[in-house]
Order: sequence, then structure tokens, then C-alpha cells
Amino acid sequence: MSALVVSQDFQHILRILNTNIDGRQKVMYALTKIKGVGRRFANMICKKAEIDMKKRAGELQPDEVERLVAIIQNPIHFRIPEWFLNRKKDIKDGKYSQVFSNQLEQKLREDLERLKKMRAHRGVRHYWGIKVRGQHTKTTGRRGRTVGIGGK
Repeated sequence: MSALVVSQDFQHILRILNTNIDGRQKVMYALTKIKGVGRRFANMICKKAEIDMKKRAGELQPDEVERLVAIIQNPIHFRIPEWFLNRKKDIKDGKYSQVFSNQLEQKLREDLERLKKMRAHRGVRHYWGIKVRGQHTKTTGRRGRTVGIGGK
């Protein structure tokens, strides 16, 4: 990083939503370290929280961090459209939501377990550990397996 004038209240590492965030990065890019928050969502969060994009994450005041966390946890209350969220029509409750960090991993695990339980094609392929999305498997995707001598 280039030379950075460090003030007294500069935090080099922030803890937001159980994730360590580098305080030297700009706010928008620092938020992408949270699993489930991408660049576009981070940009939207910063605009809704009225935070300067040129600010570094370590320069944030505690009330600004609280605003960011509130928007990430309840994006619909802050008028972020449903199509922008990463969990559309949840299978259990049919709601739209933004899932992040540990919650995201839990939802993915539940979805895979549901697919495996109902013996869906995707679930079975996940269980077997082979490609799921229709890719060719004759010559690629051989990681973790011993490759024998190919004969005629």
C-alpha cells in the first residue's frame, strides 16, 4: 500500500459480522471480505449508509459501522430491491433475504442435503464428487484421483 497518514482513531483491523476486515482498504472493497457481500452489494450498502467511498475502512466511526451492519442484516427495510438479494424465494419460508458469513454456509449445506435426500440429479453428482453443471468429465476434473494408463 502507498503511504497512508494514520490518525489516532484509525483501526487496522475491524471486526464486522464475525469477519476480520482490513482497515487499509477502501470501505467498499473491504466489505467484500464478508462472505455473501460482493462489490455491487457493498457499493449499494455504502450509498444507503451515506458513507464516502473514498474513505478507508479503518477511518469509519462506530456509528457508521453500525449503520453498515444494520443495512446488511435488513436490506429490505432500507429499500434495497428484492432482485438484488442473494437468497431469492427461500424453500422453507418463501422470503427474499441477504445471507452472509456462517449463515450462507449453513444455507448452502442445507440445500445440498435436501438435493441429496430427494436423490435429485444435482444432489447425486455432489455426493459422487463429480461435475454438477453439465461439464464434460472424460478428460477433465480428475483432481484427487489416480490416473491410470489410457488404453485403446
